[in-house]
Amino acid sequence: MNCLSGTLVHETGTVRFAGRDLAGLGPHQRTRLGLARSFQLPRPFASMTVADNVRVPLLYAAGSRRGRRLSEREIGERVAAVLESMALTERARSFPRDLTQVDMRKLELARALAAEPRLLIADEAMAGLSQSEVDDIVALLIRLVEAGITVILIEHIMSAVMRFSQRLVVLVSGRKIADGDPVEVMRNPEVERAYLGQ
Repeated sequence: MNCLSGTLVHETGTVRFAGRDLAGLGPHQRTRLGLARSFQLPRPFASMTVADNVRVPLLYAAGSRRGRRLSEREIGERVAAVLESMALTERARSFPRDLTQVDMRKLELARALAAEPRLLIADEAMAGLSQSEVDDIVALLIRLVEAGITVILIEHIMSAVMRFSQRLVVLVSGRKIADGDPVEVMRNPEVERAYLGQ
């Protein structure tokens, strides 16, 4: 995923997105193509409100992809829509330091969503959350898929993975050991050995 998002440069092979070779493109250029990523450790702008944290990627990535500057009204409407989609409307004027762990995770997803991605890589979006909070994040991600955004979920919370996934790919040390229907993949003996120690 690091090679896809541009966090790491691939040394061999080809990385393609929407039919385009991504070689030589930095993360910001990939974001403008419609590829966004949230990170396991949220890193919002501490001195900005929640709304302003969403505004930055909207102005940078989504605005440039539309081929024109967004009006202030359009920006405000889009920020409000992203905050609503992540259940953060009530926290719009809050600062990141005042957010709960689950709201911080939602803000990280909102920042990625503001770039109006076609593909969102959600990296450990549920780490450290309670089961009810995990359920909230899964529901939000399902709504994104229903809205037409492809989501690649990188996650170790198997209840969330099973509830969310239509296709499951299992990697061990960067090597794919299984790929397919989630229920079938979880029954794969190699997956059981790798993750359950059998």
